[in-house]
Amino acid sequence: MNMSSSIESKAVSATDSGRPRVAFVQACWHREIVDQCRTSFLSSMQKYGYANDHIDVFEVAGAFEIPLHAKRLAQSGRYAAIVAAGLVVDGGIYRHEFVAQAVINGLMQVQLETGTPVFSAVLTPHHFHNGDEHVGFFKEHFLVKGAEAAHACADTVQKLSALPIQR
Repeated sequence: MNMSSSIESKAVSATDSGRPRVAFVQACWHREIVDQCRTSFLSSMQKYGYANDHIDVFEVAGAFEIPLHAKRLAQSGRYAAIVAAGLVVDGGIYRHEFVAQAVINGLMQVQLETGTPVFSAVLTPHHFHNGDEHVGFFKEHFLVKGAEAAHACADTVQKLSALPIQR
């Protein structure tokens, strides 16, 4: 049996500088924490040659809404990569682990179906309390996650662009 795999690629819109565009999708729940990821991501992407106008930022209500938004962005062909950020915490009413799992599975599905890399900075702490100690800890942690997402994004976009395109 002859099996072959091919990498499907589509043209991605570039900025005026020739840099590919990147989308950043952020959930608005716990915005004061998740904003730190966006700030760090945008700042860190500059180190890799991406100006803020190379990155389009989108906001959605909560983490559950991120995968569909990411899929539509990927299908548009405008973006070389999509980064998702959110904080899924135990609200005491439902099992937040199920929401987090659905989001991560959805993001992976988007990536595999569209061929557009999707990076997750959607975090689900074991325990989160809306007190100063936890809020402060996660604000700092999202600064780290934003920088890590920027590195992974820039590195992956560069490496994928070097691969031969097969149609």
